[in-house]
Amino acid sequence: MRLSSATVNRSVGISLLLAWCLTPVCCIAELPKVTSLGSAPPSDAVVIFDGTSTKHLVKVDGSPCDWQIEGDELLVPGKQKENRGVWTTFHFRDAQIHAEFQQPKVDREHGNSGLYFHGICELQIYAVAEKEDRPELVIGSIYGIKPPLVNAGRAAGEWQTYDVIFKAPRRDKTGKVTTPGSITALLNGVLVQDSTEFTEPTSRYAPMKFDVTDYTKKVNQQIREHEVGPLYLQDHDSQVRFRNVWIRPLDDKARWFKE
Repeated sequence: MRLSSATVNRSVGISLLLAWCLTPVCCIAELPKVTSLGSAPPSDAVVIFDGTSTKHLVKVDGSPCDWQIEGDELLVPGKQKENRGVWTTFHFRDAQIHAEFQQPKVDREHGNSGLYFHGICELQIYAVAEKEDRPELVIGSIYGIKPPLVNAGRAAGEWQTYDVIFKAPRRDKTGKVTTPGSITALLNGVLVQDSTEFTEPTSRYAPMKFDVTDYTKKVNQQIREHEVGPLYLQDHDSQVRFRNVWIRPLDDKARWFKE
């Protein structure tokens, strides 16, 4: 039996992440990093941003994304009150997610951004030395829920990577969570979250709770009915840059969202 390149890529990627998940925390520093910076997306991934177009992103009200593209990089406006963030129009249940980001060297808001999964919980992006007195808020944390296993952030101006295995919460017919979701995340090739569980938003600023739009309500309804939702790139008053953002579904539930 000959395996397709998609099958091989999926097996290798998941095996690498699972190897990290099963490694005792005390041994993590002794193992080589899983490097993915600048790597081409797997053949079965859906590319959200490849440096040429924002067609797979929309603003919180569902209107087209108007973030600037500079070179092959997507520039966050850094104007939270006017913008807040963008949703992907590709929605998923369980997925492998990759995003590369760069924080500005000079920034009054300390390189603050994040990846929100289904608009529920945020994988934090923050300057490496910020919030060290509150570990549940540092880079690599699930914001307000769990600190990272280690602070693996790099200096501002350097490109960094998040590689994530996301499993959505399972829900009953009323939309109530019956089984928590989980996030396993590598920051710059280092395991920072190991099957961290979550259910509903805990932060009042989560996109599903804060100043919601009609579009957000429709997205939230789909999540509750079908357990499928988008990735959200946050604008938190900082001109963070993104590139090479892709999503690889791990089941047959993924779909393009249509109102």
